[in-house]
Amino acid sequence: MTATAGVSINKFLVKMASGQNKPNGLTVILPEDTITFVEQLPIEKFHGIGEVTAAKMHSLGIHSGADLKMRSSLTLPQALLTDLTHHFGKAGQYYYKIARAEDDRPVEANRVRKSIGAETSFAQDLSDVDQILQELEQIAQIVEQRLEQHETRGRTLTLKVKFSDYQRLTRSKTMLAPISELSTIFEIAKALFESIDLENRSIRLLGISLSNLDNAKQTQVIQLPLFQNGNIIF
Repeated sequence: MTATAGVSINKFLVKMASGQNKPNGLTVILPEDTITFVEQLPIEKFHGIGEVTAAKMHSLGIHSGADLKMRSSLTLPQALLTDLTHHFGKAGQYYYKIARAEDDRPVEANRVRKSIGAETSFAQDLSDVDQILQELEQIAQIVEQRLEQHETRGRTLTLKVKFSDYQRLTRSKTMLAPISELSTIFEIAKALFESIDLENRSIRLLGISLSNLDNAKQTQVIQLPLFQNGNIIF
């Protein structure tokens, strides 16, 4: 069996390190190397940045961690944060921090859950498909982060959509193997969304949740007995 591991100073860098030498390797990012590592990393390789978001960043001239960080040299940091929030919503603050190798998310103990998800209500109803998919990818990112925090995966993905007329519908798909990666979550959620007939309706809310959780911490190892009535069990 092979295993890949990453070692560094925070959860974001550990995730990035663990993907460097797959399928069988150990990568250590030392504190003094974190900035250089992030600056050289292609933006599409960043944990939490999917295909749609990466394409939008490319259109804004952001192709690497250095490009993302360099934007702060053109304006005040708070103005940069506002600009990122304008383009990428709540995820803008996360992008601002990881461009500087910062991630203050704590490692939390797991607790029993039946499902893990996230949803967003929009101040203005959405009708542009590209914008809808961008929002869907950001929700998928939040779901991935929550799965990671609780050290679990899920087999059933449910997409929730609420229209401007308050009609709500859900679409679900169950996989044979549990999932937790952003790319897979978004791919399935996107396919479920594309199966919906919008009927020229705009969207007020989107949500993604994963159930049928595969919780490793809740799995108890049972030691079978070696002897029964003084005899060895074969």
